[in-house]
Amino acid sequence: MTDTVITGRLHAAFADAGVTGWLHAVDIDSGAQVEAGADQPVCTASVHKVCVLVTLHELAAAGVLDLTEQVECPPAGRTPGPTGLAAMLDPVRLSLRDAAFLMMSVSDNTAADLLLRRVGLDAVNRTTDRLGLTRTRAVYGFGEMLGTMREDAGPAGARALTDPHVITRLRALDPARTNRSTPRDMTRLLSALWRDEACPPEYGAAARRVMALQVWPHRLASGFPFDDVHVAGKTGSLPTLRNEVGVVEYPDGGRYAVAVFTRTAHTAAVLPAADAVIGTAARIAVDALRAP
Repeated sequence: MTDTVITGRLHAAFADAGVTGWLHAVDIDSGAQVEAGADQPVCTASVHKVCVLVTLHELAAAGVLDLTEQVECPPAGRTPGPTGLAAMLDPVRLSLRDAAFLMMSVSDNTAADLLLRRVGLDAVNRTTDRLGLTRTRAVYGFGEMLGTMREDAGPAGARALTDPHVITRLRALDPARTNRSTPRDMTRLLSALWRDEACPPEYGAAARRVMALQVWPHRLASGFPFDDVHVAGKTGSLPTLRNEVGVVEYPDGGRYAVAVFTRTAHTAAVLPAADAVIGTAARIAVDALRAP
């Protein structure tokens, strides 16, 4: 199958789901790749938590911090979110590595900001710079990013986020003004993590373990409904945006880093087709990479 045919199938799948989509997929071992808008600047949303995860483990490997270090999380001042610490009511004390588990498994915003306060936004950007992710930048912590949405939405608050005119003014949805990357940069990060180039093997294995514990099956993993195919990923969501990046591993040893970013004109929070097409597009790309 030619590159043109594969790209056409990807664009058709995105169009059928009512989204605009951008994808990069790469065979981690051979370097073969499939792309559709792979260098498009995109808003990462919670996908940027992968960068935080890698930075945390890089600093632990360097002896700057200990993953078992305990942190306090009082109820006051928690970053809003529907999962994990963000949804809890009582004081919590936990280790950095358990905060990383919550950040990655259920996309806990409070846990992510706890880790960001420990490692620093500048360290995250140094890590992505070191790994050659030239189009990737962390501008805000996750609470700060949500704060810009509240400011930009105005007095009507969350209710305004169903208004397409309000959506157009959100800084959080403008790659030039928020946390950003490209599909190609994100597969480069994942490939480095899976090849133990981002962190020494012990720490890379710990980071990969946490990524494999994500609970959401409705995006990337939906394209690979097999007991012996393993998907480790991280979703990202904001109004009109649905993303996921991850690694798909086959029992024959094949390893494929995939990044899919989408945007739709629809402001509804629930759009199953827009979620599912992430798995559909990933499957098209991985099948092409695995074709003889």
